[in-house]
Amino acid sequence: MKSLQRAWHRHSPQLFLGELLEKRWMEPVIPFTLTIAVFLAFAVMIPRYLTAGSLQELMRNFAEQGMVAVAMAFSVLSGGIDLSIGAVFAMSNFLMLYLYLILGLPLPVTIVLVILFGAAMGAINGGLIAYGKTRPFLTTLVVLIIVRAAYNKVTVAYTNELASIDNGSSAWDFMGSGKVLGVPFNMLVLILLAAGTHFFLTRIKPGVHIMAVGSSRKAARHAGVNVKRVLFSAYVMSGSIAALAGTLYAARQSSSGTDTGVGWEINALAAVVLGGISLAGGRGTIARAIMGAAIIFMLTSGMVRLGISGNLTTAVIGVILLFAVGFNVKWVKNKGKVLQKVYVTPSWVDFEPPPSVERGSGTPFAENDRLKNAEAIALNMIEGPEDVILDRKDNLYTVNRNGSIIRFFAPDYTVREEFARIGGRPLGLAFDRDQNLLVCIAGMGVYGVKPDRSVFKVTDRTTRTRARLKDDSRLYLADDLDVAPDGKIYFSEASTRYELTDWALDGFEGRGNGRLICHDPKTGITRTVLKNLTFPNGICISHDGRSVLWASTWLCQINRYWIAGPKAGTSEILIDNLPGYCDNINRASDGKYWLAFVGLRTPVYDLAMRNPVFRTRMVKQIPPDEWLCPGINYGCVVKFDDNGVVTESLWDPGGLSHPTITSVREHKGYLYIGGLENNRIGRIRLQDADPTWEAHKSYWEGA
Repeated sequence: MKSLQRAWHRHSPQLFLGELLEKRWMEPVIPFTLTIAVFLAFAVMIPRYLTAGSLQELMRNFAEQGMVAVAMAFSVLSGGIDLSIGAVFAMSNFLMLYLYLILGLPLPVTIVLVILFGAAMGAINGGLIAYGKTRPFLTTLVVLIIVRAAYNKVTVAYTNELASIDNGSSAWDFMGSGKVLGVPFNMLVLILLAAGTHFFLTRIKPGVHIMAVGSSRKAARHAGVNVKRVLFSAYVMSGSIAALAGTLYAARQSSSGTDTGVGWEINALAAVVLGGISLAGGRGTIARAIMGAAIIFMLTSGMVRLGISGNLTTAVIGVILLFAVGFNVKWVKNKGKVLQKVYVTPSWVDFEPPPSVERGSGTPFAENDRLKNAEAIALNMIEGPEDVILDRKDNLYTVNRNGSIIRFFAPDYTVREEFARIGGRPLGLAFDRDQNLLVCIAGMGVYGVKPDRSVFKVTDRTTRTRARLKDDSRLYLADDLDVAPDGKIYFSEASTRYELTDWALDGFEGRGNGRLICHDPKTGITRTVLKNLTFPNGICISHDGRSVLWASTWLCQINRYWIAGPKAGTSEILIDNLPGYCDNINRASDGKYWLAFVGLRTPVYDLAMRNPVFRTRMVKQIPPDEWLCPGINYGCVVKFDDNGVVTESLWDPGGLSHPTITSVREHKGYLYIGGLENNRIGRIRLQDADPTWEAHKSYWEGA
């Protein structure tokens, strides 16, 4: 029974659901599902709805409405609205007929002039909104009234002329009724327009700037974006696309009436909102706008074919718009909360009782005071020195919370300098054979700093797990690293589900979200060596260079992965059931290894790890700062050998000097101590340690 419970929690459907909801392409699932549902409903209710002729006619009649929805999407994505597009569409329809059929201008020239008219209308809107700082709603409403009034006047004046002209141009007829591989010409234009505008908004800088301005004008301005110019261009694009729709509508209908384009701006607005485009701007896609437009069109045309009155149709569209706006506001406000409650999926972790750490217990983990009076280096001069390392000149390097690498100069370490600034949150450190300082950067990958202090990227991606829904090729939480004798860089990625700011959530889940990764500088290839690891952390190449030692923090284990010899490619547990949550591992001068404990296990926390349902309730009902946590207010370091035998421990009871220890380095008879939450680097003198031993000689003697 217990094994079934473990299997259920390890492979919970909630895990899949959480990653599914996290995908950006899941956001339009609701409008997409609704589109299919409406289509299938009318396919059942309306005879011959699915015939080739009927589908072609649906596409032909829908194309221009889809384009107007795209035009509206541009203004909404920029953080505004364009109520004039229906009137601009209607006037463009008239101008196309007038310039081509009455004045007899060449068709290409006419199309260009009409689109320029639309751009001019967009420029008026954009100029007033961007440079005149007028409100988009009122500005475009006024333009709507003016253009609609002008359209009605000229339409009435030229009704007879337009009705009596019969132009037999084959190009004109093809625009209106032609097909390409069975697809109506205007529908093909819509498809190309959708693809082009999507590429523009996601890949081209001016388009990306539109999305940025829609998300936050203040942030975009601080990033160097010309907000006024971007807003202006968005409305120019909106007007141009509406005019393009008008040209195709003119070719298809060859007529112009006072009801042309009436209410199209409302339908377009309903379409973009129904498609999931945020009215606040900056969130959504062109595809969503088109899906929303398809829903509105199918509802409208379907109800007409069923004999339902136009007033009822308008009412239905209004109700849909009201529902869509309400859902949009609620979803944007609560999506993060819903996703967190679904995404965090605790697994079953069953611990054996840990070895005693009680003072005088006789175990190698017994509490003592060996770290209590450790010397404090760089007190209040550093924030969060997660790892420390020393070079061949005895200079001390550590990472800073602000994204920099700090160097303290020997021998007294009172003088400091910013050795390099990479950004992100630097974590694990290692020197390679050429004395390049390699560093894991949470959220960025692995970077290097040359002796001349120039920064270079090592890798930020690895092989993707094809069987997994989530794209894990990007490095989320590169944590610690070491360099093998052949120059290959082995590093841990603690979690592929959570960033560094949410590392506690990974511990709360207690599942295999991490992996061991290898980068070969000679080939430039990065590959995943082991996956489904539970928060792999400290990485250390063994003294003989034949294996990689790594810590599984939440399982309280030390593991070994063989990279050479008869066991190459296999892994094994070296130490199990440690009394604390293990972190970085580093070599010791006597052929053994130092291990840091970031926190200690507690009976209550162990019990909670055996109860995934309880932890799920905690995530949903208790604020994160009140979660049950392991004992982190301790400072503890242990030493173990190649056989997994722990030989001694060093303690700072209560963590008064060095709590949450994440790294220890031995160098010339001293032990240097780093901590993720500390404001200092600790140092103690080691009794009976080799006062001449240096880590870099252990790795690269003679290099």
